[in-house]
Amino acid sequence: MPRFKLTIEYDGSRYRGWQFQREAATVMGKLMDAIKEVYKVSSYELYGAGRTDAGVHALGQVAHLDIDSAMPPYVAMERMNEVLPASINILDMAKVSPRFHARYDAKHRSYVYHISRRRTAFGKDYCWWVKEPLNVEAMAAVTHHFTGMKDYKSFGAPEKEGESTLVKIDHLKIFEVDDSILIHIVGSHFLWKQVRRMVGTLVQVGLGKLSEADIDLFFSEYSTLPAKFTAPPSGLYLEHVYYAGESINQEPTWLINIGKY
Repeated sequence: MPRFKLTIEYDGSRYRGWQFQREAATVMGKLMDAIKEVYKVSSYELYGAGRTDAGVHALGQVAHLDIDSAMPPYVAMERMNEVLPASINILDMAKVSPRFHARYDAKHRSYVYHISRRRTAFGKDYCWWVKEPLNVEAMAAVTHHFTGMKDYKSFGAPEKEGESTLVKIDHLKIFEVDDSILIHIVGSHFLWKQVRRMVGTLVQVGLGKLSEADIDLFFSEYSTLPAKFTAPPSGLYLEHVYYAGESINQEPTWLINIGKY
């Protein structure tokens, strides 16, 4: 059966996350509705590269679709975009090898978290307005504690009980753009709520409420404190899913594409 790779962007504020749920609106559910309407079939398989939680956005989610159809992918993409809600858009669709797997072939995933220093009309759904002044230099000074292969058991939980909580973070950098603070994180994979707890912990450092010693302690022994610092989902964006042969971007997509956000 032919397999197609889809790259998708979405505004997650209206959805209960990526993963299909029978009783709730999800991004995957809306895509499934579009597939059925365009292809007029009920037999197909759709797999995402990873799950995003309720309220989390994506600039480059990846999925693969197995469907028995001769419809050219550019035609199918155009037709699905016509029936999808405005909050979901397929950026690219291409035929790939039947051996390609959106999730298991992914080498790295990158996220961007958007913090606003000021009250903004877009704050509730698209960023986190931190009212207190943040010491970004202090936040940047502790980022090296998060990189490398570390046990992130204090920052999140695996999808399945008993799975490893070891995660390799390849890149973590903080950018300041006008009234925005962008936290760019690239890793092999991520535990449930891990990125939001990392961001929340960094914010606590920026507020002067946590020290480098505290960060070290979170990795040396299990702590429930990072869970209390979990950043809201509104500021989190799945930026890119990397596959073999792709080089990791050292700056967030927003900075690369438009210079500032």
